[in-house]
Amino acid sequence: MEHTLTRRGFMFVLSSPSGAGKTTLSRLLMQNDDNLTMSVSYTTRAMREKEEDGIDYHFVDKENFQQKIDTKFFYEYAEVFGNSYGTPRQVVESAIDAGQDVLFDIDWQGTRRLTDKAREDIVSVFILPPSMQELERRLRTRAQDADEVIARRMDRAAQEISHWDEYDYVIINDSIDGSLQKILYILKSERLKRTRQHGLGNFVDELIH
Repeated sequence: MEHTLTRRGFMFVLSSPSGAGKTTLSRLLMQNDDNLTMSVSYTTRAMREKEEDGIDYHFVDKENFQQKIDTKFFYEYAEVFGNSYGTPRQVVESAIDAGQDVLFDIDWQGTRRLTDKAREDIVSVFILPPSMQELERRLRTRAQDADEVIARRMDRAAQEISHWDEYDYVIINDSIDGSLQKILYILKSERLKRTRQHGLGNFVDELIH
């Protein structure tokens, strides 16, 4: 007879320098795992081509964003390249309480703030590029940014990478398929942790008595 145990969800964080693959891997994870829900951040940056409000981000102006800070709407927030990004608190907490895992595509600043507030509910993965030359090639290939923006992103990449050792897991993304499989293994392993399975103690008590 199979016994089903309830489980508290967790926040599953993917971080990387821009262009290293976290957004692509996040989308693939959502397609390959039914128990993941995406945390949709609020941002003050302009919407890019093909992006959708409420799907990629909630796009708001600076005044609206500040109001949400003042009312403690955000779990965490940070400023990147002059734009603000924030995670809605209630949506995340409700999902975790319901046993759902919440996927975050955020930088090291956001990850640090989440970890400071809820370390036991965080599983974090940092994605490294195979080389800085490959990172620059990917940034140029996607043709979204001007040369000066790419130069700024490359300057920032080294600073972002310096925070790799603050993460639970580190993956070198030299293959999207290979990296995806590694991340899926991490998810499966974390879900089986003793501390995440509610009712396990009661089950064992019944088993041995």
